[in-house]
Amino acid sequence: MKMKINLLAFVLGLITISTFAQKNELKTAEKALKSQDFTTALSAITSAESLISNMDEKTKGKFYFLKGRAYYGSKDFKTAADSFEKLFNLEKETGKLRYTEPATTIQNQMVQDVYQKASDLYSAKEYKNASDSFYLTYKLSMLDTIFIYNAAVSSSLAKDYDTSLKYYQELQDMGYTGISKVYYATNKSTDEKEDLGDKKNRDLQVKLGLYTNPVDELTPSKTGDITKNVAYILKSQGKTDEAIKAVEAARALYPNDINLLLTQADIYFQLKDMKKYGELIQIAIQIDPNNPQLFFNLGVISFEQGKIDEARNNYEKAIELKEDYGDAYLNLAIVIMDQERAIVDEMNQNLSDFDKYDELLEKQRGVHRQALPYLEKADKYSRSVNTVQFLMNIYQTLEMDEKAVEFTNLYKDMRD
Repeated sequence: MKMKINLLAFVLGLITISTFAQKNELKTAEKALKSQDFTTALSAITSAESLISNMDEKTKGKFYFLKGRAYYGSKDFKTAADSFEKLFNLEKETGKLRYTEPATTIQNQMVQDVYQKASDLYSAKEYKNASDSFYLTYKLSMLDTIFIYNAAVSSSLAKDYDTSLKYYQELQDMGYTGISKVYYATNKSTDEKEDLGDKKNRDLQVKLGLYTNPVDELTPSKTGDITKNVAYILKSQGKTDEAIKAVEAARALYPNDINLLLTQADIYFQLKDMKKYGELIQIAIQIDPNNPQLFFNLGVISFEQGKIDEARNNYEKAIELKEDYGDAYLNLAIVIMDQERAIVDEMNQNLSDFDKYDELLEKQRGVHRQALPYLEKADKYSRSVNTVQFLMNIYQTLEMDEKAVEFTNLYKDMRD
């Protein structure tokens, strides 16, 4: 006699067992989370996950919520974020928001935690992991696109140029400028201008009489920096033509952006195309005629091209605009000292003509006396082993013994 199997009852029995198992595992996870036993909670969640295909919508929502909580508690922020994202999509689709609100609260806290983790990793120079965490911060808070910028910078520092380029290009595609409004006011007690975070807080502090002179200011655009970094990455990858095209395209949109112009100039500088570099610096000076760095750069190019008087004029202009420009004083001294080469060559040709040699030696000292005040200012504003060694040699040549000894000792200390 054959047994008759009631397939419907059998299947229903399996579903009942499955439902019981689901609820049992979720209860275990929920109980473990209350006592912050994340290991047990994760184990229960893993067991329940194998039954997810049989879950109804309500149970599935609870599962995603508990999974997100468990992984958040275990500091696996990415898995937690993925789980909450599935929860949000599910409840948006069904229209029943049972767990969206508490999950959103956790996710907001997670944004702060992930950002702090990213900042700590960046400070510790763990740039690759910092980049991942900055980008995850963005994924958790899609409005804060600055986190993509942070991720791009971190990837670049980690020498992960492909990822950095991807993030920078993502920023360009979304039209990111990095411009934001800062709400300043002057602290009455310190008389210092402070950033008060947001307009509501700033206006309240002014209303309370604690601050005065409220002013809104925009931060500088990061468009030029982004394009510059994209160009540098492309160039480092051997894609020089693409790098030039990237800058030219950006300059077509922002023709007066000084950073873009300097980026373009720098690419030509690295390509050793000094003619094109000089042309671009001249254009930059027309846009920003009070920028001492531009005249300094032009001085470097002029000197390299043998245009000594032009180089000197450019360095003097840089110093006129920035009185404490140490590097400009140093390079101006180098321009003056360039006269020494011809004198030394002539001295070597008159080693046996003592009178002529002494005459040339005094001429050499005259050049040194002319360069000395510029070198002393270079050392005053930007001391380095080079300025100290330079001065040591000049003091010795000019027989300024006390200064020569002082700077000889100083040079030995700095060199060691």
